[in-house]
Amino acid sequence: MKQRLFTPGPTPIPEEVLSALSRPIIHHRQADFKEIFRRTCTELKYLFQTKEDVVTLTASGTGAMEAAVVNLLSSGDSAIYVDGGKFGERWGHILKQYSVTPIPIKVEWGSVLEAETVRETVLKHPKAKAVFLTHSESSTGTAIDLKRISETVNNSSKALIVVDGISSIGALEVQMDAWGIDVLITGSQKGLMIPPGLSFIAFSQRAREAARTSRLPKFYFDLERAWETVKEMQTPWTPAISLIVGLDVALQMIRQEGLQDIWIRHDRLAHAVREGSAALGLETFSKSPSNSVTALLMPQGIDGEALRSQLRKKHGIIVAGGQDHLKGKVIRIAHLGHVDNLDIIAVVAALGMAVEECVGGSDPAASLSARSGTGFDPGAGVKAALRELSKPVRHRFELEYSYQ
Repeated sequence: MKQRLFTPGPTPIPEEVLSALSRPIIHHRQADFKEIFRRTCTELKYLFQTKEDVVTLTASGTGAMEAAVVNLLSSGDSAIYVDGGKFGERWGHILKQYSVTPIPIKVEWGSVLEAETVRETVLKHPKAKAVFLTHSESSTGTAIDLKRISETVNNSSKALIVVDGISSIGALEVQMDAWGIDVLITGSQKGLMIPPGLSFIAFSQRAREAARTSRLPKFYFDLERAWETVKEMQTPWTPAISLIVGLDVALQMIRQEGLQDIWIRHDRLAHAVREGSAALGLETFSKSPSNSVTALLMPQGIDGEALRSQLRKKHGIIVAGGQDHLKGKVIRIAHLGHVDNLDIIAVVAALGMAVEECVGGSDPAASLSARSGTGFDPGAGVKAALRELSKPVRHRFELEYSYQ
């Protein structure tokens, strides 16, 4: 049975990237690697929509999160972070580990982060050096209005804005410079469509100034070293060479499709999954859904882990489950990276069949039928998804930088 991956990381890898990953290894201090690295550095600026250098780290996204903290702050500083999901929580854990006082903005999982709440918090804590945000909280399928919240912070304080864009860059609109973001990070195994192992981080000039006074311990994640070596199209330490070769191909694919069209595609795919699921009687968990991943709330009587197992074993569809208190209560379907219309039809079709197989003629089936407004029809999701995929484009996007 063919396996189809719909997890929010790792995501499907294009054949062109897989082919590049299998090339013979090259040496990272020679001219051929430097040329590849030069291209990736340029294309990462396009992806981040910034004029600043984007540093490539051989580490997962969490490594870039830690690099952001240790290069900006000092022991005894305070920083605000949004605690609204598994990965928002991670900011707090890292801050605490380095003796930075964490100031949480508590948000119920799946709820909307209000800009006014952020404004009140930064005004209440004027000495906070930074505000740490998660653009797309993949544990809940929730996205924040990053543009508006960044504007709110910049208008209300001098705090640096640090954004975890790990599951949003390459899927949701992000414009680092235009939106006044000071630090932006992402990882390789999401919208960038390559295996785990690389992360990427960019600092504004204001953040670079703050880095000069940071006193937290760092060696491998010392970005001053990276900023110096990137001038020579090099990395301070041995990089994951084959992953960077694959990255080069993936970034060329992103350039060819165009960021605006990528953002439009993810918007369309996300709406198709949500409308298809609704036609099956399944509710979207988040009140502010992300175009990267949709979390679906399980009706009473259906265990999310059992449904995931049925999808995998019977239909070859691999989706993610809920984390912490959401385990068994939600499933998470990613529509992120190398995913197209027919992939969405496949996952929605399998979802309809798997739900029918799990509930049969039980009470949950009656509940789902009532929500969908008719008797339960496992094919209703596909029909709704097809209608959604045929609709005109909802949003148009304008880029600040083209880098042509």
